[in-house]
Amino acid sequence: MSNSSADYIVDRRLLQRKLSFWRVAAVVLLIALLVFAGLRISGKVSPASYSPQIARLTISGLITGDRETVKLIDDVAKSGAKGVIISIDSPGGTTTGAERIYDAIRRLSAKKPTVAVVGNMAASGAYIAALSADRIFAQGNSLVGSIGVLIQYPNFAKLLDTVGVKMDAVKSAPLKAEPSGYEPTSPEVRAALAALVNDSYEWFKGLVKQRRGMTDAQLAAVDDGRIYTGRQALGLKLIDEIGDERAAIAWMEKVKGVPHNLPVRDWKSESELEKLGILSTSAKIADAVGLGSLARALDRGADYAQARLLDGLVSIWQVGATD
Repeated sequence: MSNSSADYIVDRRLLQRKLSFWRVAAVVLLIALLVFAGLRISGKVSPASYSPQIARLTISGLITGDRETVKLIDDVAKSGAKGVIISIDSPGGTTTGAERIYDAIRRLSAKKPTVAVVGNMAASGAYIAALSADRIFAQGNSLVGSIGVLIQYPNFAKLLDTVGVKMDAVKSAPLKAEPSGYEPTSPEVRAALAALVNDSYEWFKGLVKQRRGMTDAQLAAVDDGRIYTGRQALGLKLIDEIGDERAAIAWMEKVKGVPHNLPVRDWKSESELEKLGILSTSAKIADAVGLGSLARALDRGADYAQARLLDGLVSIWQVGATD
C-alpha cells in the first residue's frame, strides 16, 4: 500500500471519529434541550428565575392558601430576585389559608426584601397577607383592614317546620356535627362557635399588634372589623405609606439596597385557568368580545358563589355577603 493510500485511510478514520463525536454531542444537546423545554413547560424551570430582577407576586380573589400559591412563593425565595412586590387585591378568604400565605411570605421576607402594594383592597385575610411584608403601601382610596373572623352557616329550621319536615340524628355527644342547620342553634352550640371565632380573632389581633408595632389602645381603635381608606389606614398605623408600585421599588432601592432599574417580572402558578369556575371563564369570554358590563357582573357572581362555598372560619369582607 502506498503512503498516499495509508494517509487517505488515516484521514478517513479521523474524519469518521470527528463526525461520530459531533453526532453524539448533537444528540446530547438535543436531549438536554428537550429536558429543559419539558421543565420549562411544567413550570419547574424559568429563565427569568436566574436573572437579577424584582419579582411580582399577585394575590387576588379569594385566599385559600392552596399548594400552588405557597409553592410559588417558596420558588421566588430560591430565585435570583433581588426584591419582591406582593401585589394585593383581595377581600380575604379562609383564615387558615391566609395564615399559610402569611407564613410563606415571612419565609420569603427572611431571604429577600418584600413589600406589599395594595390595589383596590386588602381586607381581612388579605390584610393578614400584607402584614407579612417588610412595608405596606396603599393608594389613598384603597380599602384596608376589616380585622376580624367569622363563621357562617345556613339555618333551614323554620323552613322545615313550615313544610312539615324534621331531621332526626343519633349523635355521640350534643355538640357533634353542630351547627347542623336543621334546627335552631342552641346556646351551647353558639358558645362553642363563639369560642372558635374568638380564638382566631385574638390570633389576628396579636399579629396586627406585633407586625404594626401598636399599643393596646392603637389596636383597640382598629379591631372592630371595619375597613378604612388608605389615607385613614396611614394615620391608624395599618399601612406605612401612601404610594404605588413605583414608590415601593424606590423604597427597596433606597432602604434595602436593591439595585436600581431592575426589571419587574410577574411570577404566576402553572395554570391559573385550572382554578377558574364556569362564571369566571364566562366573564373572561364576555370581556374578550367587548361585553365589559356582563364580564364584571359574572366576576362578582363568581366571587360571591365561591365565598359561600368556603368552609370553616373565614376572614373576608364583601358588601352584601359578609362583614
